[in-house]
Amino acid sequence: MTLGGDRAQRSRTTAGQQETDGKMVIREFATIMLVPFTEVWSSARAQARVIANRLPRWSGVVAWLGCAALTATCSAQDAMHRLTPESLQKTREIIESYESQRKQVPAEGPWKTVRANLHVHSELSHDSRGKVESIVAAAKRAKTDVLLFTEHPSQEKDFFLDGNKGLIDGILCIPGAEMKGMLVYPTLSLAPFSAAEPSELASIVRSRGGHIFLSHLEERMDWQLPGITGTEIYNTHADFKKQVGLVKAMKNPLWFIQIASLLKKYPQEIFSALQSYPEDYLKRFDELCQVHPHTGVAANDAHENVGIQLKLGSDPKTIVVADALGEELVKLPRLAIESLIPIPADAADGTVLLKVQLDPYENSLRHAGTYLLVSDLTQAAVWDALDDGRTFVAFDWIADARGFEWSALQVSGGGDARQEIGSSMALSAGPIRLRGRAPLSATWRLKRNGETVETSIGYESDFEVKQSGVYRVELWLEGLEGPQIWILSSPIYVK
Repeated sequence: MTLGGDRAQRSRTTAGQQETDGKMVIREFATIMLVPFTEVWSSARAQARVIANRLPRWSGVVAWLGCAALTATCSAQDAMHRLTPESLQKTREIIESYESQRKQVPAEGPWKTVRANLHVHSELSHDSRGKVESIVAAAKRAKTDVLLFTEHPSQEKDFFLDGNKGLIDGILCIPGAEMKGMLVYPTLSLAPFSAAEPSELASIVRSRGGHIFLSHLEERMDWQLPGITGTEIYNTHADFKKQVGLVKAMKNPLWFIQIASLLKKYPQEIFSALQSYPEDYLKRFDELCQVHPHTGVAANDAHENVGIQLKLGSDPKTIVVADALGEELVKLPRLAIESLIPIPADAADGTVLLKVQLDPYENSLRHAGTYLLVSDLTQAAVWDALDDGRTFVAFDWIADARGFEWSALQVSGGGDARQEIGSSMALSAGPIRLRGRAPLSATWRLKRNGETVETSIGYESDFEVKQSGVYRVELWLEGLEGPQIWILSSPIYVK
């Protein structure tokens, strides 16, 4: 995940300015830390707001961690009030409870269900250091089968020719890019088309058998590109951007120490505390699907680049603060923090005293996944599933979604015909029922053209279709604070 948006479409000057601003943010934050505690208590909130507004990437870090220390002022819509030890433990218990309640659901359809992660960055992007071997290992722990990478294009490397591709330790890797406001999965190098406008680029990629998805939809709600594959219906970065209370709650200069212990015990619970219902994304998705079919996918925006390291400097009187990518940000007087962090007497230069990593690949990839209905684990099969809209998005951090099925059954003179997610059907051909099964009892909300037309509770759902429209289904579980979105399907189209 990244907190800086689609930096691939910004100029090198802008990117450089962001890095400069990032260092200024941390330097000023360090200054806050060195102010006497009584002064910080009254002024840190105002200063943190100013600092965090400088750069989205660091605003998330500063605000998120600061709120973990003191959450009393967080609003009900803010993730930070979920980061108390009590709330995190309760969330852990909820996750464990759902795991114990799971039922095996034998597959009824003809397809194999595989889990994919789209919008993943590696060391081929300027803002990540992730090695493909480490990302693949994290994917396996997150029960992912397919990684669809989206590198920020550069002149140094060609994301398609040099990208991660093929089966790597059992994980299918597919190269792609985040560019021009889209997730781009081409079938050839796009280097000759780097100057193309979004609509032109989409046409080039799609006409040659590739895939295009609108990305960071919150920044381009008015986009409507003909012929694209689909759009993100969830984006982790977008969830971060909603957490305005994170900055407002920033009061405690000891934030990084307090969150470190919680991160060690509750890494997934802390990462996924940011999740909210993507109402704005889904509203636009419903609108676009009524124009022409769109495949819905989740955007993990995984970078493993959000965090801070405190290291012993070469000067025994200084502590070096570095970002998650290892770049030095500022040097602090040792006296300022040695009473807060144990420093071994024999510690050598460069010894890491504290490392706070908010977005490890494993937690980012597990947080949300895009499930594909495929014939086998090949890129051709993945391409077909994306083309046909055979997808559903699931927030697996709360419960594994494997076993979920949703399909249409049409009765005609030739017998019952099953149609999968993404299918188009005609009422004139015979009665249609939408049926679903899940490994957990959940609340099923059936949507038609974006409006709820049926709600039911249980392991299964059955609905008779009487009107044409674009139908999709949502499954909700009980979470820490009430209903928690779990599964979002792509549509079935009834004419």
